[in-house]
Amino acid sequence: MADLVRPDLQNYSPASNLSLNEEIRKRLAAGETIYHFAFGQSPFPVIETAVEALKEYAGENAYLPVAGTLELRQSIAKFHKHFEDLDIDPDTIIVAPGSKELIFLLLQIFNGDVLIISPSWTTYHPQARLSHHKPIIVNTTLDKEWKITPEDIEKVVRENEIHKNRIIIMNNPDNPSGTSYTREELKKLSDCFRLHNILVLSDEIYGRLHYDQDHSSILKYYPEGTILSTGLSKWASAGGWRVGYHVFPTELSSLKKAVRSAASHTYSCCPAPMQYAITKMFQDLDAIDSYTKHCSRIMMAVGNYCQWELTYVGVRCVVPKSGYYIFPDFEIMRPMLNKRGITTCEQMCLAMTDECSVVVMAGGPAFLRPVEELTTRLCYVPFDGKGALQASRKIGLDKPLPNTFVQEYCTPVYDGIQALKNWVMKHTEQQINNIR
Repeated sequence: MADLVRPDLQNYSPASNLSLNEEIRKRLAAGETIYHFAFGQSPFPVIETAVEALKEYAGENAYLPVAGTLELRQSIAKFHKHFEDLDIDPDTIIVAPGSKELIFLLLQIFNGDVLIISPSWTTYHPQARLSHHKPIIVNTTLDKEWKITPEDIEKVVRENEIHKNRIIIMNNPDNPSGTSYTREELKKLSDCFRLHNILVLSDEIYGRLHYDQDHSSILKYYPEGTILSTGLSKWASAGGWRVGYHVFPTELSSLKKAVRSAASHTYSCCPAPMQYAITKMFQDLDAIDSYTKHCSRIMMAVGNYCQWELTYVGVRCVVPKSGYYIFPDFEIMRPMLNKRGITTCEQMCLAMTDECSVVVMAGGPAFLRPVEELTTRLCYVPFDGKGALQASRKIGLDKPLPNTFVQEYCTPVYDGIQALKNWVMKHTEQQINNIR
């Protein structure tokens, strides 16, 4: 039997971040010293109120409503009202085993063009291809903090033959860059999307980890055209629980109905124990607020440390606003790397691993950047989150974290960034000496 795979998927590959993570975990298990900055999993333990509730409901085994129980959807609506002042009708919510699954089902169903921002999370483009779309790429630049502008959208619309139905996938706050859109930027983009009839799939999975606790959703400014995508994998540190959800505007009820139907034919429902446990967790919003504030300020300290140290030696990257990521550009190293025959980012990343034991992901092609561009995604999460969380709680939210916090409680990140910094300095010093 031949030609079993669709022709357009002959070179289809697994999720690059998951594949690399499996490989590095094997090497770590074998005893190698590796600074693993290539996978964005929360370092913290699952929020305690959810863990305690799961113990109570672990025996639940019934199939639940495809979109999730009404109680859970009501709790989600109250959660967003409390933290983001969003008015959400519980009937517009679909809960699933991960928001990733819902994004895929939506793309499978959507009849129109899909716009994807570069750099992009590694899964958007492959999912679009898997669902028979040929994505249109919207490029951004480091000088603009990797954010799209209305001018970028105008350019894409002008230069491409775009069908009547269009949807753009936005990750805000962003993976891989750590950037975040301001309210004014979201308002301007909303006007542009409305003008050009572009729907928005707004992936806000890192919203509750915004470092200043001031995340703003484009749903507030473009309610009729925004599908909100989020879940518990990041802010609640429950990635393995696989619980995510989408919120559809009433104007897109036909899409919601079709996604819900597809859900009934694929995953059936989100796991029952998780639904009941999370419903109970949402009853204690004060505990959620305290937990996310502690986690966010720890990640801010670690992210700022990474950005500062790399910027100090000439590596360019945006100051992160949320989440676990920066997107460093190692262009300063190009002259010395070229002399070594290293011309692509993948080659640089391999040399980095071999020579300073630091693992990051190349910007191209996984994040839709050019393969010769020296951008990388660095996840600053390989530290003992449990210990760091305990230390932050002991200090208290009324006091700032000490300057030594990262070195003391996030030591693997501290050491790894120092190793990477020294590696960069070695190459740039050679370059300066050659010029002299």
